[in-house]
This record gives sequence, structure tokens and C-alpha cells, in this order.
Amino acid sequence: MRAAVCHEKGPVEARPLVLQNVPDHEPGAGEIRVRVSACGVCRTDLHVVEGDLPWGRKPIIPGHQVVGRVERVGKGSTRFREGDRVGVAWLHKTCGECRCCRAGRENLCDRAQFTGQDVDGGYAELVVVPEAFAYPLPDGPSDLDIAPLLCAGLIGNRALRLSEAKPGDALAFIGFGGSAHVTIQVARHRGIDVYVVTRSEAHRKLARDLGAVWAGDFNDAPPRPFDSAVVFAPAGELIPWTLKHLSKGGTISCAGIHMSDIPGFPYADLWGERTIRSVANLTRADGEELLRAAAEIPIKTKTQSFPLEQANDALLALKESRIDGAAVLVI
Repeated sequence: MRAAVCHEKGPVEARPLVLQNVPDHEPGAGEIRVRVSACGVCRTDLHVVEGDLPWGRKPIIPGHQVVGRVERVGKGSTRFREGDRVGVAWLHKTCGECRCCRAGRENLCDRAQFTGQDVDGGYAELVVVPEAFAYPLPDGPSDLDIAPLLCAGLIGNRALRLSEAKPGDALAFIGFGGSAHVTIQVARHRGIDVYVVTRSEAHRKLARDLGAVWAGDFNDAPPRPFDSAVVFAPAGELIPWTLKHLSKGGTISCAGIHMSDIPGFPYADLWGERTIRSVANLTRADGEELLRAAAEIPIKTKTQSFPLEQANDALLALKESRIDGAAVLVI
């Protein structure tokens, strides 16, 4: 099969992904093999390729927003049939036995494995996944449109829930990329007023088009304090800025898997029972919830497609904030 393989970590400007032929992956017991049609390009992929996140294997094929059709089922696999359309997301497998798994918090499993970091992902023609961790996909949205939901949508929806924003609240989105452009649609559907802060004028326009009450730059004074905030940008220096505009009792949820260091700030800015919390991975229940909401709302994704051969270009465009919406590789 063809795949975009990363042999060594390095800046994406150096084009670390190599398009090559590798042996087809075979499904084991309880697994399915999926022929990939589309794979979303996520900022987490960028963190993997550039070495911000550790690798579970080397070399690695990135990608964890995978849409495709079941091509082969492993021994004992009965959940899907050949030809079924499925999604493959970040969470590849958990132990199912630890304290977190037993408590329904499998996103915090210490022995979890992740697609495109610990096992090969979807920047390839084929991918293998345990059938219990694949998602049956609804009819309707195209493969290209549904791919960004499988991480950008899932983690954004979890971050939205952990922000504790309620209908009528003023919720800030700090940064506005692929995840935020999906999550704003969920927030608006729930009656939450969204205020967007981003340096990109193109992203501010997209935010307004998707129903943002206000969209401005970090040099602009927001029209009111925020009740809650989701920080999508992986920039720790934005946390003190957000705290200064957060109401007492407000919560900031940090949606990224990686963030630069958060600088010091006065305790007075945190005082007043303000909360800063991280958002770690996702659960299968998160995925099922978001896919139901996607059909109900319905969520519309704005995508920019790249062929597999241009995976390095897609990651560079993402790094430079040149993607209006979400980038997707067409395999």
C-alpha cells in the first residue's frame, strides 16, 4: 500500500513525510482493515511529526481522522461487514481494566494506544483498527466532510462540555481553526453565544459566517467578559490574556494535546473561583454523541483537500494558519 511515512522527527518545513510503498497491514483477531478514502489533517499530526509528542513506534504513519470502507475482517470480528463505511479516530485501544477505564474515563487510560502515534494511522491506503474502536458512519455527509469530525469535532465537543458553558452564556473561542469551526456549530445549536479571538482575518470572517456574536484580534477589547472559554490555539501565553477577560466562576478548557508553557500571572487574575482545565483525548461515548449531533444539527464542515502526495504541504499550510476550515487528505 502507499503511505506517507515519517522516519525521523523534524520541522514540517523540511518535508519529513516520505511517500512510499509499505506492506499491507493484516487484521488480527477482533480487528478490521479499512481502505481509506479520506483522512483529516490535525494539529496533533503536526505535533507528532515535529516531535512535540512521543512516538510509540518508529517509523510512524500519522493520521487519525479516517473515513473508509471495511475491506477485511479479522478472526472473530462480527460488528462490521465488508463494505461498511466506518470512521477511525485518535483512540485506538484501551486496556479496559484500569481504574479510569472501569469508571468510564477511558480517555485517561495509562495503557491507551493512539492512532497515528502508537500505531500506524490514516495517511495511507489501508489502516487496521480494533472493531470495538471503529465508528459506524451515518449516511449523508461525504467522506471528505465527515473526516474532520473524527478528531477536530470530537475533541472540540469534549472541550465545549468541559467549559461548562450554558445556553445564553458568553463563550470565548481562543483561536479558530478546524476544531473551532465545527464546535461553534454545536455551541450555537445549544443556544450559547460565541465570541472568537484570533489573529487571522480570514478566520474571523469564517467565525462570523458561522454565527459568532463577535470576532476580534487580541488587541481588541471584547465587548463583555466571558463566562467560559475554550482555548484551541496551542499557545500558553494566551491563558493569562483569557483569564483577564473571564468572569468570576468561569472555566477555561484547553483543547490541545500540546501547548507551549504558560507564563506566570497574578493570583488575583485566577481568584474568584476561576478554573483552568485540560482536555485529554476522548472516549468512544464522545464520538457517538458528536456523530448524533452532526446529523441532528446538521454540522457543515468547510474543507480544503490535498492528495496523499501533498501531505507535507497540508501540514505546512496548517502550521502557517493557511487552512480556512479543515484540511483533508484524499487517498
